[in-house]
Amino acid sequence: MGTSDTGRLNAPGLDASLTDWLYSNATRLDTGTDLKGDVVPRMASAGLFRIGVPAALGGSGGDTIDAIASIAAVAERSLTAAFVLWGHRSLIEYLLHSPNAALRERLLPALLVGTLAGASGLSNAMKFLCGIESLQIEAAPESDSAGIWRLNGKMAWVTNLRPERFVVAAAVSYRDGRPSAILAIPNDAPGLTRSADLDLIALRGSNTAALRLENVPADADWLIHPDAQAFVPAVRPAILGLQCGLSIGLARRSLAEARRAAETPRSILGQQVEMCASELATACALLSCGIADGSLRVLPNRLFELRIRMASLVADAVNLELEASGGRGYLRDAELGFDRRWRESALIPIVTPSVVQLKSQLAEQARSAQRNAPDA
Repeated sequence: MGTSDTGRLNAPGLDASLTDWLYSNATRLDTGTDLKGDVVPRMASAGLFRIGVPAALGGSGGDTIDAIASIAAVAERSLTAAFVLWGHRSLIEYLLHSPNAALRERLLPALLVGTLAGASGLSNAMKFLCGIESLQIEAAPESDSAGIWRLNGKMAWVTNLRPERFVVAAAVSYRDGRPSAILAIPNDAPGLTRSADLDLIALRGSNTAALRLENVPADADWLIHPDAQAFVPAVRPAILGLQCGLSIGLARRSLAEARRAAETPRSILGQQVEMCASELATACALLSCGIADGSLRVLPNRLFELRIRMASLVADAVNLELEASGGRGYLRDAELGFDRRWRESALIPIVTPSVVQLKSQLAEQARSAQRNAPDA
């Protein structure tokens, strides 16, 4: 398979004004917060939130693979902006799969034009389904109001909590023992408190903060899905696929920079760069095909392995960029941008589900299979 054969995940062309803005401000988005309010409106103006959304719902058509490609294209320029796009597009994906048509009709138009920021708060749900931790938000019935629930708990790390206006998806457990559910919670819900932005080492312009819920009211109007254990596995291929777009874009950019630098006497690295690019192309093709044919939903371990592999390829690509650049890559150089990509790459293995969590899940499944295997 050639290095350009990436299935359907070849990076699409971005709006020229957005591309120029991302290139000019990638470092400011990574290290500061002064532009954090501009990210969602600019990507909305470029039409990125409509990609992969049916035209009948106000989108530009296409599918999840097209949305992944758009995240990869943004990640080549700025991982901060791509991380925001991932969170926003994930919330849109939840609504596209929700049986609550009224909620979708109420929220989707504002999400598509960027007047409402979307945030995925389901990292806790993914850990819960893997047996790593319990759900952090509990719903108790309102004593004097039928159908009203009060939510209490927290979300420690959520991206794209744009203070102007946001809605976040959250998994909640019920005191009465019914299945855990997925709810949408708007920023103006009584009892919902957003923290100051988290003091991150990178991606500081991503509106990443914590949320606390104290007797937040909720009812069926805000229900994305009544059964989290059925919903999360169903949307997981799309959400992890969108997440893989972060790895694809960052790895591509570092490999492109490594190619340019490797034209110097360090050309011995050229073969390693092309090998890494070929492996990335293979992983992209597997991801694209697996989402298109549904096999990554039926066989989630393959999806976990792809996510792990892509994280490893990002690390390889960034290291190759450093090796090819030599000492120049270690200098502060806004034009080169290596220091930013080095910081950005630290997010890839830890974003939920993290590489460690996925490896632990695969290892536990392997141990379980071994225990249950019939004696030879």
